[in-house]
Amino acid sequence: MVARARAGQPRAVARLISLVENGSPLLREIMARLCAERTTTARIIGLTGSPGVGKSTSTGMLVRAFREQGRRVGVLAVDPSSPFTGGALLGDRVRMQDHATDPGVFIRSMASRGHLGGLSWATPQALRVLEAAGCEVILVETVGVGQAEVDIASLADTTIVLLAPGMGDGVQAAKAGILEIADVFVVNKADRDGAQAAIRELRNMIALVARDWKPPIVPTVAYRGEGAQDVVGALDAHWSYLEESGELGRRRLARARDEIEAIALATLRSRFAHLHGDRRLDALARRMLDEGLDPYRAADELLAAVD
Repeated sequence: MVARARAGQPRAVARLISLVENGSPLLREIMARLCAERTTTARIIGLTGSPGVGKSTSTGMLVRAFREQGRRVGVLAVDPSSPFTGGALLGDRVRMQDHATDPGVFIRSMASRGHLGGLSWATPQALRVLEAAGCEVILVETVGVGQAEVDIASLADTTIVLLAPGMGDGVQAAKAGILEIADVFVVNKADRDGAQAAIRELRNMIALVARDWKPPIVPTVAYRGEGAQDVVGALDAHWSYLEESGELGRRRLARARDEIEAIALATLRSRFAHLHGDRRLDALARRMLDEGLDPYRAADELLAAVD
């Protein structure tokens, strides 16, 4: 299956990502093969912003722009999951039908499955699958949940934050959170009233932040494809900055560190999952109530017992 995915067969790529999402027992072997035979590293671009700013439409616009350059493109579009069924509308595919038959584009919608931060927990491993399939550029579109949606900054080489006129005022622009992670700002729906005011507010905010890289602000009208080349130019400029400054290596080292930590923590959580209702846990809880055992010491004893 890995060999077929490397040959660019969409069914194999889709199947591997499904195995990743479902936490298959084969996942360790899959990742071992993907990493051992890794030959290329894709350029990862994240797109985030509040619902309604046009993330999916902008993603489709960028897919078209990169395909015109002859690049193979992968898209991971994360949709919110139902808290009741775990399912997702996967509406991103509805807005990207223009690329559905292009063999140089692989689009995968992923349900967040309750994971906070705007991504799915399986996103890092899914990126490895798309890299193996020869994708030179991977666009990761987040759920669109608001100011706390900052996980993408630790996963992407370049993070695009999208805004639109009327989505907030100057106070919104100054708040901590999602606006602080931008490498490139895109003001979409720039044909609407208030676009220039939004750009001015962003410029004022950027002027107050001491950073080596000053995020450019690019106006677009994504549904008409206006501004696509300007966004690509801003992305290329940031890529050059990353390579020349050494920031690219630092970001990718941090990404690898975060991925290892996340897998280790997930393994630990799985080891502790069976302890709910365990007699050892009940005994420690009883000692806390009856003997004055403090919770930190109780936790230490539980850890020692599990090890």
